[in-house]
Amino acid sequence: MKNFSSISDIEDINVWIDEAERLKANPYIFKHLGNNKTIGLFFFNSSLRTRLSTQKAALNLGMNTMVMNVSGDAWGIEFEDGTIMNGTTAEHIKEAVAVVSQYCDIIAVRAFPTLTDKVKDESEYVLKAFMKYATVPVVNMESATGHPLQGFTDAMTISEYAQSKKPKVVLSWAPHVKSLPHAVANSFVQAMQKMEVEFIITHPKGYELNPQIVGDTPVVYNQEEAFEKADFVYVKNWSSYNDYGKVLNTDPLWMITKEKLGNAKFMHCLPVRRNLIVEDAVLDSENSLVIQQANNRTFAAQLVLKKLLRKWPNLKLFYNY
Repeated sequence: MKNFSSISDIEDINVWIDEAERLKANPYIFKHLGNNKTIGLFFFNSSLRTRLSTQKAALNLGMNTMVMNVSGDAWGIEFEDGTIMNGTTAEHIKEAVAVVSQYCDIIAVRAFPTLTDKVKDESEYVLKAFMKYATVPVVNMESATGHPLQGFTDAMTISEYAQSKKPKVVLSWAPHVKSLPHAVANSFVQAMQKMEVEFIITHPKGYELNPQIVGDTPVVYNQEEAFEKADFVYVKNWSSYNDYGKVLNTDPLWMITKEKLGNAKFMHCLPVRRNLIVEDAVLDSENSLVIQQANNRTFAAQLVLKKLLRKWPNLKLFYNY
């Protein structure tokens, strides 16, 4: 694995989950791997869990960490080739990433979609530019179309709390006042497709996800029907994919309630808007796994970093330094 960019980089998700659980039980056992190594975390957007959990994961492995909020701390970055840079951008991505590669042994990047230009977003121009011009491994901390660290975390959490060999897992859309990305939902779908689970997606009509990602996963437009005998209900808002980036529905009847949830475990990547996405009674109950999920973010990221460090102990030599 040269980079970690999507769920498809996980060869065997069950093996990865077992490895992550062992790290969770003994998080400092590989602290020597990161000795004298540095990870740079670059955020084009806000972050709480992703930033802190990835920093902690790196520290658990003995790495030094550097963090930059690109939109506020860096020069305006140009991504287009052949551009006459006489506008608001001051540095080209080619030089920016090449320079960062001098300072870092691993680069991690987070950049949200425009939600206005589907072609541009699906090109993953930010993430792919980092992978193209970096001379060290790149980790996706959420891109325009995917959030693989979150997806792997969710798979790990379901594996931990499953009470049967093949639990029923439901991904449910819920209402929101803003237009939100598809990244978390996409990676969750991809992760569940790699696991031994009964998996269903439910959402109002008009909120179909990318059909190339959904594949043959069943989609049910009746939320209560989808929730029947569910063991886990994973909740997330996303904007329309076909009518790209639009908010088509804010129906409060799609909010998650304790009555709807029944005995199922509630999951959400956070942050979550109380009493819009889900009622207080669910979040404050023992059926909520949101804090456990957030805790597992550290060990999901730590496993990814460990794999990169172990595969390429002399990272810069491997990348033709």
